[in-house]
Amino acid sequence: MKKLMTLARQFRDDDNGAAMVEYSILIGIITAAVIAIIIGVGIYVKDQWTTLCTNLKTGDANVTGC
Repeated sequence: MKKLMTLARQFRDDDNGAAMVEYSILIGIITAAVIAIIIGVGIYVKDQWTTLCTNLKTGDANVTGC
């Protein structure tokens, strides 16, 4: 019985599960932020490319690759 009580106390005092959940939430937040940044940069680059192609087409150059 004493061994069972010791095992129960060790299980109660073990904080590894809580720390794992906290780290998992932190990794999820960081991942979401990185994905949002990548999407934002992609939209910015696409808009800049479109603007560049439009400006080149309205100029004197004959641009066919945009």
